[in-house]
Amino acid sequence: MVTLRALAPGDAPALTRIYSGASIQHTTGKPLTLDQAHVKIRTALARAAETPRAQWSWGILHEDDLIGLTALRRRTPSMGTISYILREDSWGHGYATQAARHVVAVAFTTVGLNRLEAMHHPNNPASGRVLSNAGFTHIGTTVRHTKVGTIPYELYGLARDLAPGVAHIR
Repeated sequence: MVTLRALAPGDAPALTRIYSGASIQHTTGKPLTLDQAHVKIRTALARAAETPRAQWSWGILHEDDLIGLTALRRRTPSMGTISYILREDSWGHGYATQAARHVVAVAFTTVGLNRLEAMHHPNNPASGRVLSNAGFTHIGTTVRHTKVGTIPYELYGLARDLAPGVAHIR
């Protein structure tokens, strides 16, 4: 079982482990430095204090070990997006699916959104399975312009009335 919690300044070393190795092959491809991790945490804490709030970031914990990061972003008053990244040594245990289900529940209850979307790199089908297992439906592709060219990311959606689960956030 995983739980979610707000990031804390002491999480920077754990974030550098999360944003490294195979975990970043479909993101920036560059490991997060300790200074960048501190900036990421400060930014998340500042966004948590904004009104109206547009972004929520949580650490993903398994047995008090910070193994990943997940975020919810409000894109319109009724629609948001979710994202997640896990440390490579925690892949394949269902932790990302559990975290995504927690975020879905918060998005549709506490935040009051009506729709969520998420996408994944086409070479990362495991992320698509996470989204499907969390209740999302594949709805097509969306083109992302990156430094290496145009990439057709897989796009998923979930409507509030189809969302399973209740979040456990501490």
